[in-house]
Amino acid sequence: MATLKDVAKLACVDVSTASRALNNSSYVHPETKARVYAAVKQLSYHPNLLAKGLRQGKRHTIGVVVPSISMSVFSEITQGIELEARKFGYETLICCTSDDPNVEKECLNRLRNGFGDGIIIASTGENSRMIRDIRDNGIPVVQVVRRQDKTMSSVVTDYHEIAYNGVKYLVSKGCRHIGLINGFSKLIPYRDRYRGYHDAISECSLTENVVGLSGPSRNYFKEGYEGVAQLLLEDPQLDAIMAAVDMHGIGVLRALKKEGLQFPEQIKVMSLTGHCIGDMLETPMTSMEMPAMEMGSKAVQLLIGEMESEQEIVPAYQHIIFHASLAERETT
Repeated sequence: MATLKDVAKLACVDVSTASRALNNSSYVHPETKARVYAAVKQLSYHPNLLAKGLRQGKRHTIGVVVPSISMSVFSEITQGIELEARKFGYETLICCTSDDPNVEKECLNRLRNGFGDGIIIASTGENSRMIRDIRDNGIPVVQVVRRQDKTMSSVVTDYHEIAYNGVKYLVSKGCRHIGLINGFSKLIPYRDRYRGYHDAISECSLTENVVGLSGPSRNYFKEGYEGVAQLLLEDPQLDAIMAAVDMHGIGVLRALKKEGLQFPEQIKVMSLTGHCIGDMLETPMTSMEMPAMEMGSKAVQLLIGEMESEQEIVPAYQHIIFHASLAERETT
């Protein structure tokens, strides 16, 4: 494998000149630069980016800490992060925590110890002090989906608004017995969904019917499937179900088919965190669609802005809120 020294020798320049020519770090005569580039091409030289990054104190890597990429929202957000990061010459290192605070802590330790220039995180909320310490020691952090700390930039969506509008939409469809299958209430998106649901149900003088979790999700399909029986037990007149995420919704549709209940004729179903998956089902599912790719892209832009700012200038944190849009399909 060719080295920079080999390139310099072939181009008849010293190593420092070859380095300056390739990095554009200072002026190099055009003819000399042309010889260096010709030598690079002839030798098929590829620079050691890791070694270069270590010398410069940068790895050109963004750490992405999310609960799971099997969830469609985080899958799309992560894709948006990767595509945008690549535009700026950064790669991504993805860590999945399953919302386990101990796993999250291990991921953060790896990233702070030399594997990332910045971090985008959907945190459990249990390692806030550690995350602030990482930020205070020079590694920028941007929160995505879950804003746990107001002193760090964040990119989120309005989950209260999503659930509130979801209830209002179902009421406009004639529903009066609306159930909610939600997640772990200690996690901000699920807590905000419940608040939106509660506020709208109260305004419409309806009765709450909620199935939640006592801990982080382990199987979204199963939780959605089993949640249907619990909602029906509480209210046999159930005429609508709101599922926190698409995968809950898929479990709901499966359970309703098993029960012999027709949707949307007998029970209407909608997801509160919808993505393209909802439109690909055998029976396309109505959902509140989050702009997940845009959220991932925006998180990178905020992070790059902080990472590449002058060290003596501390960028002001920003909180960006995206809004969901209703995608009306066959389940309502």
